[in-house]
Amino acid sequence: MALFCFVASAHAGPRASPGSERLAATIHAQAPNIGTEAIATAIDAYVQVKRQHLTDKPLVTIVDYSVPSNRRRLAVADVQSGKVLFYTYVAHGKGSGLNYATRFSNKPGTDASSLGVYLTGDTYYGDHGYSLRLRGLDPAFNGAAYSRDIVIHSAWYVSKAFARDHGRLGRSWGCFALSRKVEGAIVSLIRGSTVLVGYYPDPAWLRSSPILNAHG
Repeated sequence: MALFCFVASAHAGPRASPGSERLAATIHAQAPNIGTEAIATAIDAYVQVKRQHLTDKPLVTIVDYSVPSNRRRLAVADVQSGKVLFYTYVAHGKGSGLNYATRFSNKPGTDASSLGVYLTGDTYYGDHGYSLRLRGLDPAFNGAAYSRDIVIHSAWYVSKAFARDHGRLGRSWGCFALSRKVEGAIVSLIRGSTVLVGYYPDPAWLRSSPILNAHG
């Protein structure tokens, strides 16, 4: 499936071309909890990051924070074929809310998740085992991600069973926490300069993100 570029909207973020809308619909059909606007925004971010020669891998990871934590809201998709390679649960930060993430921050000490476009970095072994560093590409929204140690790691409190028993997932200190069953495979796939987007329909981010508004 061909990847098409987007036309920017001055107020509401990217507006998709018919081709990119088809790609978003293909991904949405395989990951139905994730909204088409979240998917379209992530595809647009991928296009712009690739245009800046920051990635050469046809992968995008989409986290739709408008979806509650007790539902699957993370997808890893191949933007060339439209195939969803992973569709799973992800926890948000304690400072962002309980089941729904409604507050986001770029500041240390908030234990909140950060919105925006990220580029994956190197893997390492830390307190949570095999983990993946992230570099924020939206300075005002996630530029402190690396210094805040906002990473992808596994956590015992992320699973379908935990969500069923508690009505929500547990919460991280701002990291993208995944199930122990899939975290290693996802990290191994997306490490090394692939695009990840933490999405929420926040007008300020959609309007001012240097990545989403880098058209021209």
